[in-house]
Amino acid sequence: MPAKKTHLHLLSDSTGETLEMIAKAALAQFEDADVIRHFWPMVRSHQHLDRIVSDLAASPGLVLFTLVNTQTREALEAHCRRLGLPAVPVLDRVTEALEVQLGQEAHGRPGRQHLMDEAYFERVEAIQFTIAHDDGIAWEEWEEAEMVLAGVSRTSKTPTSIYLANRGYRVANIPIVPESPPPQALYGLRKPLVVGLTTSPDRLVQIRRNRLLTLNERTETAYVDNDRVTEELRYARRMFADNGWPVIDVSRRSIEETAAAIIKIYNERSRNARKGETGTKPI
Repeated sequence: MPAKKTHLHLLSDSTGETLEMIAKAALAQFEDADVIRHFWPMVRSHQHLDRIVSDLAASPGLVLFTLVNTQTREALEAHCRRLGLPAVPVLDRVTEALEVQLGQEAHGRPGRQHLMDEAYFERVEAIQFTIAHDDGIAWEEWEEAEMVLAGVSRTSKTPTSIYLANRGYRVANIPIVPESPPPQALYGLRKPLVVGLTTSPDRLVQIRRNRLLTLNERTETAYVDNDRVTEELRYARRMFADNGWPVIDVSRRSIEETAAAIIKIYNERSRNARKGETGTKPI
């Protein structure tokens, strides 16, 4: 049977980024879901809400919201009851649980997570650092990085680096090319976590072919030769193994999944380092 068409209304009193991520994660659990999303950010007044109601009535469906202002919330819930629409405050259960655990009430201020605090500026600095140290640039400053990603061409080094930078990590990346060995500084790094990225030869050849097609270039070159690609990957894996660097196979991973695996390794490394400093035996 064809999937039922559903309207999903997302209302937020801030940018709506958090709400969109929650909705995306939930929808990923359903195959071939025919969902039409209606996005309403910065809903902070009754006047704004009133302008949305006609769309709710015209396209009835599920309403997800993150509204901290009590009056605006109550007005939305009243409209939804009148229209017979389910309305879900997606953060309420989490916020209530945190209030119990922390012993304090949550601040009812829209967009509080987007305040330009110290963490915000650190994230901006991380993005600037990562862009300035992409593709082997400025290797003299790699010791200032928190992570260094290494891998052959088209193993998602740059997009993964940018994603990690948006999470606040200072990242550099270096392409591994057999004919052009990386600078010796790579092997002497002490502070950064060096991670090797690899993939399957067949998948890498396909990705490279697609890349050449988008550039309107010849697709029959050593860059996409199966034997050549296999040797490149073998060379990189030997380098990773010889230096004891953790390796992540990105063949079937999204950028987010690769980044999550790197962050996990980084956090475990940091915890073990702290245990070593305090004399506690690592588990």
